[in-house]
Amino acid sequence: MGNYLERCRELRADTTRHYGCAQAVFIPFAEEMGIDTETAYNLSAHFRAGMLQGEVCGAVTGALMALGLAGSAPKSATELMNRVRNNHENMIYCRDLLKKWHGAGHPDRKPHCDAMCFECVKLVEELLETKNAEQER
Repeated sequence: MGNYLERCRELRADTTRHYGCAQAVFIPFAEEMGIDTETAYNLSAHFRAGMLQGEVCGAVTGALMALGLAGSAPKSATELMNRVRNNHENMIYCRDLLKKWHGAGHPDRKPHCDAMCFECVKLVEELLETKNAEQER
C-alpha cells in the first residue's frame, strides 16, 4: 500500500488550507488512483463536518469514497461502517462523536477529528489489502 496515512497527516497539519476530514481521508487515495489533488479536494468538499450538517462523520464518508473509487464491493463499505461503530460506542454521526468528545472535557475538536481521519485511512488500507488478497486467489 502507499503512504496514505503519512499523506493524511500532512493534509491535517497544513495551516495554509483547511482540509476537512473527508478531504484528508479521500485525497491520499484519490491521488494514488490518478485524480489530481484539486479535483479530489473539490469532490469531497461538502462531505466534511458530517456533510456540513453533523451527519455521518466526514472521515467515514471520505473513506467510503476511497473504497468506491478503488472498486470495492458494498460489503467493504458495510464493514468499514461497522468497524467505526464498534470503535465508537455505535456512533458514526459527527455531532454524536463530537458531543462525546466535548463531554469528556476536550474543548478542541481537532485532535478528535485527526484521530478519526487516521483511523479511517487505516481501515481503508486494511479493507483494500483484503480485497487485493482475495483477487489474487
